[in-house]
Amino acid sequence: MIPYIIMILSLILDGVLSNFLPYLVGDLSWFTPCFTIVSILIIYPFYHKEEKRYLITVFVLGLIYDLFYTNMLFYNAVLFTGLGFLIYYFQNNVKNTFVRIFVETILLITVYEVATGILLWGFQLVPITFQKVFYKLSHSLVLNILYAEILYGIIQLLPKKYKKTSMN
Repeated sequence: MIPYIIMILSLILDGVLSNFLPYLVGDLSWFTPCFTIVSILIIYPFYHKEEKRYLITVFVLGLIYDLFYTNMLFYNAVLFTGLGFLIYYFQNNVKNTFVRIFVETILLITVYEVATGILLWGFQLVPITFQKVFYKLSHSLVLNILYAEILYGIIQLLPKKYKKTSMN
């Protein structure tokens, strides 16, 4: 139940904050949200030893994200699944800490923004350059790292019966 609350909250916050924060290139806020991507990192421990279920959940979340926010059907579903595989790799090879959450959030946001930039450039959907991708990436990290650390801290406070594995 908790992972679904986190995912729904993240989807809603993505939409709300995207409407209230400036989003034009050259007028980007330092607080560009990518909370849904952060949520797929934070919910992984709730799916310990249920990787298939986790990847299906992440795929469906990406599909919902596509339908509500990007209008590029299956793009985010596939990309979120790929990010889910990255998370799976890190979760099995690196101990959970605030530093790991920090580093992994930077990695996930970077992979997402670069992949999106490559797609937009490759299909000429919008005029985009490396500088614009870097600009958007640099402006999306501040709020997303803060959100990830806050969610991680809150989950740390939950009793163990709600988590499949220790987040420490």
